[in-house]
Amino acid sequence: MSRPDVSVEPAEPVEPIIPPEHDPATKVSLALEDWLAVGVLALLALITFANVLVRYFTDQSFAWTEEISVFLLIVLTMAGGSAAFVRNHHIRIEAVADKGSPARQRMLGLAANTVVLLFFILLAVLSARLVYDEYIYEETSPAIGVPTWWYSIWLPAMAAAIALRTAGTLRRLLESRAP
Repeated sequence: MSRPDVSVEPAEPVEPIIPPEHDPATKVSLALEDWLAVGVLALLALITFANVLVRYFTDQSFAWTEEISVFLLIVLTMAGGSAAFVRNHHIRIEAVADKGSPARQRMLGLAANTVVLLFFILLAVLSARLVYDEYIYEETSPAIGVPTWWYSIWLPAMAAAIALRTAGTLRRLLESRAP
């Protein structure tokens, strides 16, 4: 039995509800933060799943999982924050930031990025001091007993990365033509 030829006309392309945004041009690809966040999130899921299985089958718990999870959540938050600042997806009051003339929006963008830059420079410096103190006083973690600076070192490193990303955004804003 032969089938009749059925002609299928191509469907019209569907426009996305929210068009995709292109990443701004940066010297260091934002894929770095994206893949770091994906890896950390996957590791968090695996650690949590393993802990759930152990609790279910043995009524015991891996004490170290909470310690590692807190550390990974900090790294995940900082990696996501870094990408959000560059992509201009950070938290803001849009009724204030996106209203008014382009000159006003640019000035608010410059002010916001300057404050963010100063904050993350301060956070990097102060958290580096914390890491130094933990190293000097040989503090160890309660569950595993490893030096706490192994966890803490990531806070000043990620804060410095966000400061550099924000400085790049600020530089691009300053180089853009003023409206």
